[in-house]
Amino acid sequence: MSGLYLHIPFCKQACHYCNFHFSTSLQYKGEMVAAIIKEIALQKKYLPSPKLDSVYFGGGTPSLLNEEDLDLIFTAIHQQYELAADAEITLEANPDDLNPVKLKALANSPINRLSIGIQSFSEADLKFMNRAHNAQEAKQCIDLARDAGFEQLTVDLIYGSPTTSDAQWAENLETVFAYKVQHLSCYCLTVEPGTALGHFVEKGKAPPVDEGKAARQLDHLIRASSAAGFIHYEISNFAQEGHFAKHNSAYWKGRPYLGVGPSAHSFNGQSRQWNIANNAKYLKAIAKDQLPFEIEELTADQRYNEYVMTGLRTIWGVTLEELEKIDPSFVDHFVSGAALFLEKEQMEKEGSVYRLTTAGKFIADHIAMELFLVKE
Repeated sequence: MSGLYLHIPFCKQACHYCNFHFSTSLQYKGEMVAAIIKEIALQKKYLPSPKLDSVYFGGGTPSLLNEEDLDLIFTAIHQQYELAADAEITLEANPDDLNPVKLKALANSPINRLSIGIQSFSEADLKFMNRAHNAQEAKQCIDLARDAGFEQLTVDLIYGSPTTSDAQWAENLETVFAYKVQHLSCYCLTVEPGTALGHFVEKGKAPPVDEGKAARQLDHLIRASSAAGFIHYEISNFAQEGHFAKHNSAYWKGRPYLGVGPSAHSFNGQSRQWNIANNAKYLKAIAKDQLPFEIEELTADQRYNEYVMTGLRTIWGVTLEELEKIDPSFVDHFVSGAALFLEKEQMEKEGSVYRLTTAGKFIADHIAMELFLVKE
């Protein structure tokens, strides 16, 4: 089965660290919803099967959609696809949007999972990041979501911020564990070019990320989440048994998915395509029944590199059988390169499956790059 991703490119305000595509003007939200609905129809033959086992509203801030917007989008989805009985339907939400009225509307929709962008329970952290919510809303929204009937919740947190002490990071995690949230996504603060944070660091108005502190906080995250009964199933994702994210797991396992909306990416196993990251140009193209995307046909080398990169990030690891399916010659290249990391105990081998150890997770990108196929 396949997944559907919908990019909702609007936010109330710009977080200082964010480099995703969005607009802080909601002037064309209605036109954008109509265009996304139209693209769903235009792209109906992209996926190999009309059956979906996951739908994901990302952004941007999808919780800015109102009840009418959601009704229109789900009507369009049902016209083109069949949702599996146990389909995971996730909506990313900001805490400041999750009031009782909004949550009631979301609960009345097919959405059955909320991904809440809390990032921190510290006022200092939230102000540094320029988040739209405060610490009280960060906690209150979890209770409100549960009161509205949402049993499946995942929370995003950020570590490594200059304002996040080791003690504060430990407190953020303990707060999430106390709320008995089943899934947790944690990301190290990254200074991206072109963002407000990137400008602040460049001008000396904010310090760069302290790599030593980030590593300490990642180490604490791995230990504390394990003690709380979470499985570290992907570098940035932790979940209790039975609560792994279906949609994102499909990405990491190389399953096909369709992305609609400006800047959204799609994958069908052989090629990747991505929509233009410009709201006005996207709306103009869709109005003309045109699909404004670029496409890249993946070579065997690229498919190998992508599989190694994503596989090593997960508990499913990289299997020699999957490498052989891409090209039998890749098996020897991978096994030869992995030998050094097995010796250093940064990788482990179980039968034909290669995984990162805890030590290897701290240098996951480095290990993957060392195993890549690189044309001279």
